[in-house]
Amino acid sequence: MTTLYRNARIFTADTTAPWAEALVVEGSDLVFVGDLPGAERSAGTGAEVVDLGGALVVPGFVDAHSHLLMLGEALGQVALTDARDVATIQERLRAARDEAPDAPRLLGRGWLFDSIPGGRPTAAMIDEVVADVPVYLNANDYHSCWVNTAALAELGIDRDTPDPIGGRISRDANGDADGMLYETAASQRVWPLLSQVQTEADRDDALERALDSYLAAGVTAAVDMAFNEDGLATFDRAVARRGAPLPFTALAHWFIENTGDDEQNLAQVARAAELAHRPDDGGVRVIGIKLVLDGVIDACTAAMNHPYVDGSNADPIWSLERAKVVVAAADAAGMQIALHAIGDAASDLALDALEHAVAVNGDLPRRHRIEHLEYTSPETPARMARLGVTASMQPVHADPAIWDNWAAMVGPERAARGLAWPEFIDAGVRLAFSTDAPTAPYPALPNMYVASTRRSALDDSYPPNHPEFARPLAEAIERGTREAAASCREDERRGSLTAGRRADFVVIDRDPFVEGEESLLSAQVTLTVSGGGVVHRA
Repeated sequence: MTTLYRNARIFTADTTAPWAEALVVEGSDLVFVGDLPGAERSAGTGAEVVDLGGALVVPGFVDAHSHLLMLGEALGQVALTDARDVATIQERLRAARDEAPDAPRLLGRGWLFDSIPGGRPTAAMIDEVVADVPVYLNANDYHSCWVNTAALAELGIDRDTPDPIGGRISRDANGDADGMLYETAASQRVWPLLSQVQTEADRDDALERALDSYLAAGVTAAVDMAFNEDGLATFDRAVARRGAPLPFTALAHWFIENTGDDEQNLAQVARAAELAHRPDDGGVRVIGIKLVLDGVIDACTAAMNHPYVDGSNADPIWSLERAKVVVAAADAAGMQIALHAIGDAASDLALDALEHAVAVNGDLPRRHRIEHLEYTSPETPARMARLGVTASMQPVHADPAIWDNWAAMVGPERAARGLAWPEFIDAGVRLAFSTDAPTAPYPALPNMYVASTRRSALDDSYPPNHPEFARPLAEAIERGTREAAASCREDERRGSLTAGRRADFVVIDRDPFVEGEESLLSAQVTLTVSGGGVVHRA
């Protein structure tokens, strides 16, 4: 079937021809993008004609760093990001418990450290309002979990429970666990327990919520950056239910847990390599591995070259010796490697490991990535450029409404270089924008607003966060589409509206190129087309 879309302002994200007025879709692909007469000739007679009424069209967004199942789960949990004090958090937890009195647990997400006095949440704060069932509240960055006393008991955590590699169980003055679990203390204890009590139906619902939400927001592809066996099975069931490919492109990086044992770590890499060779059934494709090298700045768990303002610091979750073994093996297997590195010591470690892989494996086609890069050594961008490493960064993490605590942890000098996108661009590094949902809002248009203004998409009362780092709107969209696709080695197939590429595009009811970036906050996606098919219509 051939469809001609006409009467539109089409931003193609193609540097050779950035604007067009019509496009032609045949099957799943674009066969023409350009002027209307050329489109009419290409479409021929008998094509369906869709008049877009002068609306703006952009490529489908690619969320190059996301957590699909976690996003779907988060959309069904108590939202706490805008609860800016303990009393408000407690009110929401009490209300949620009242609404579901028979629920065996209460789950919430998104709370900010500076909403808690001294940034020190305790189990007692939750116990005041919900003590009869376990309560698990993921922090906004999903690197820490705040729990109540019932949850500590369910987890089997007491004063004698040791800290895991790369994590910490917070304790009070008496040495008893006080309700905060940092890094692997959360990911290796809370996440497995909640996974065990989830049903397949729970996961299926979460995936469907995530896909529906993304398509409604104009996102047609995403990369899951903490993929595992549960996620794989859930996607396989989704394809089986439909008896057809998903209306969404899902790529994944297999999460590699640091067990402290090279043999066990390499077994995880081998499993990822095995999955990378599965036939493409239209569900999810495993394209690489993911290592979390450090934590986050808000909780002072990111590995820094110099201590935080309070004098503390954090060790990396992976030592260089352990990371080198895994990175070299994945590189030799032709897999893409994504390395979470938020602190400058972690990004230095990431590049040391990648340089080792190049030295060991020689000249191979590779396009590895470092994720987040919130604060880096001044030399980092040049090192990345030499190695051809992509900078995968999230504009929504620079939202001024969540920035104060971040800046307070590192001090004004380092905060002045936080998420400094131009440093990477000037060094010649590929820069891709994503959201890291659900650690931040998943909608694409507010993400582009923060990228192009460094203003808050959450609360407009805040001043811009280093506006000198903002990117022009056209460039911001390119980094959320074309460069995001390139970051996951999909640039030959998607990311720009170019003849021969997949027909993934979005129609928006307001034009920020004409009305200004502010209109991104009220703009709505009226039509999403993925693989040539309409998958969302407002």
